[in-house]
Amino acid sequence: MSSSSIVSESATAGPVGTATKRLLSLDVFRGATIATMILVDDPGGADTYWPLRHAEWNGWTPTDLVFPFFLFIVGVAMAFSFNSRLQRGESRQQLFGHVLWRGLALFALGMFLNGFPNHYHLATWRVYGVLQRIALCYVMTAILALWSDYRGWLVAATVCLAGYWILLRYMPVAGFGLPGRAVPLLDPDQNLTAWLDRKLLFGHLYEGTRDPEGLLSSVPAVATCLSGLLTGHWLGSRYSAGKKVRAMLSVGIACVLLGEISNVWLPINKKLWTSSYVLLTTGFALVSLAFCYWLFDMKRRKGPISKFFVIYGMNAIAAYVLAELLAIGLSVIPAGQGMSLQDYIYQLVFMPLASPPNASLLFATTFTFVCWLPMWLLYRNRVFIKI
Repeated sequence: MSSSSIVSESATAGPVGTATKRLLSLDVFRGATIATMILVDDPGGADTYWPLRHAEWNGWTPTDLVFPFFLFIVGVAMAFSFNSRLQRGESRQQLFGHVLWRGLALFALGMFLNGFPNHYHLATWRVYGVLQRIALCYVMTAILALWSDYRGWLVAATVCLAGYWILLRYMPVAGFGLPGRAVPLLDPDQNLTAWLDRKLLFGHLYEGTRDPEGLLSSVPAVATCLSGLLTGHWLGSRYSAGKKVRAMLSVGIACVLLGEISNVWLPINKKLWTSSYVLLTTGFALVSLAFCYWLFDMKRRKGPISKFFVIYGMNAIAAYVLAELLAIGLSVIPAGQGMSLQDYIYQLVFMPLASPPNASLLFATTFTFVCWLPMWLLYRNRVFIKI
């Protein structure tokens, strides 16, 4: 097995032509992100604390930061990986071939998870999903990374955000009318994104009439990935570590403020991946990575917590897939009296220990640790699964 994968490619910092070192901060940040993703996706019961739930529609919670953080990290890692491989003599065409293969593999893996274990019906098989969105953003960002520079990335990200903003606010929705006048702005079903997904894939959508990882909303998601690419380019520059941290903090805080301000005209909405949502989550991602970079790469702080997250981060996709398979398995295996195995374990083991919200959190924490154990075995044997 290789240590290279879409989100755990060799992340090294340093200018071209000099010796480089691995960024511990990126490994920790990646691992913390995937661990949090598993934690919030797998509660024991319906009673959970609000920070561990997604916003129902407009607005945001800490949980809504997790997926954008992952896409942001994909872009950061890409900047280092592509630079390293080009310096080793690989051509852009060779890299693009690898990109296409990985994108297709991720998309197919997402389709497999959508149908597992027995929902592979062509009439209802969901096409979109988390891994599918990662695949699309990875391929589109890689094209720009290989055949453009940071100026092109900035222009592309701006076009994605501004163009999507204009479409959602000023493009009439067929059969409904102009948003903000004929229909409410960002109405759950009467918006352009949901309308397009119904036209393309009706019957294959996660929420019936719409999908949180739909096609049109992948456009601003590419901007999220591009923001990571720009950050990786900055971290690989010749500037001092202190200046890099200060710049990431400054830009990050500015993006958070811009996201909250733009929320007045275009609400922050994860399921539509609005432009204001991109600004907000990119800002928080920059601040989080700046803190990790300062703590782990500048101050060189290491310990059990950072090691826990590094182990998760080195096999991030494998950890996510394992968690999905385990969660699906627990939900479909019957345990008698009309309960699934998950319900049975939750009621027998966790509910007697604490209040419903705490019992749910304890289940999710245990589930996250159980998923970590196979990743620890892989890490101990230096097996890093390549997608």
